Amino acid sequence: MKLVRQGKISYLQPKQLPTGIVAGFSTRNGGVSRPPYNSLNLGLGTEDQPVNVEGNRATFTRAFDLAPHQLLTVKQVHGDGILLIDGPNPDLNHFLSVEVDAIVTNQPGIMIGILTADCFPILIWHQKFKVAAAIHAGWRGAANGLIAKVVETIQHNFDCQASELKAAIGPGIGAHNYEVDRPVRDAFRQGSGFWNEISKETELGHWKLDIPLSCQLQLEQAGLKPQNIDIAKECTCCHPELFFSHRRDNGVTGRQLAFIQLS
Repeated sequence: MKLVRQGKISYLQPKQLPTGIVAGFSTRNGGVSRPPYNSLNLGLGTEDQPVNVEGNRATFTRAFDLAPHQLLTVKQVHGDGILLIDGPNPDLNHFLSVEVDAIVTNQPGIMIGILTADCFPILIWHQKFKVAAAIHAGWRGAANGLIAKVVETIQHNFDCQASELKAAIGPGIGAHNYEVDRPVRDAFRQGSGFWNEISKETELGHWKLDIPLSCQLQLEQAGLKPQNIDIAKECTCCHPELFFSHRRDNGVTGRQLAFIQLS
């Protein structure tokens, strides 16, 4: 991925993006929020001043020649719910309170987005069939099979093959900074996520966990080709100049946005 500057903002842009699809992972720079939410905090659910977040979202959408109401985010709950938008929706505001952790759409002109501050965002697209998805994958999302469910939703509703899909896994907390305990282990063992491949025990009852590797392996298991999966190398916890991090900032921080739009 490469860092792109557009207007007042900057974002990581995935490889292999075709003409007609805009996608990326925002950085924290270019907004008006004050510390500890400085500066481009796009998260409505934070303790930041709402007027600042609204201003940041307006700045962000303006960089892509969109109005603020054309950016769609939802209420993320670390579950496995999916919002499917396969028809025109003049007013997207009623989706703000929908409790899901993934959005799938074939509708042009709207930008769908997932907010993160250590969890891993995943974007998926299909050029020919004009479909896009955004996924919020923390450890719960990785363990509960959300990724495979999104790929299945795309295939079922839009009649396209998983092998033709492309994906980008955005920045999140690296395994070197992410230690978990037995409840997390148990969730993976009872669900999905390739626990043995992604975990490394550091002491009795504690493991370092590689969530992006879990996301990659689940995408491949769902049918995506390895060469069609782009993975950000940056760790949110290690780069305070670029990203918000829930763990680094003790829970008091902003949110960056993973976004994708079909033209």
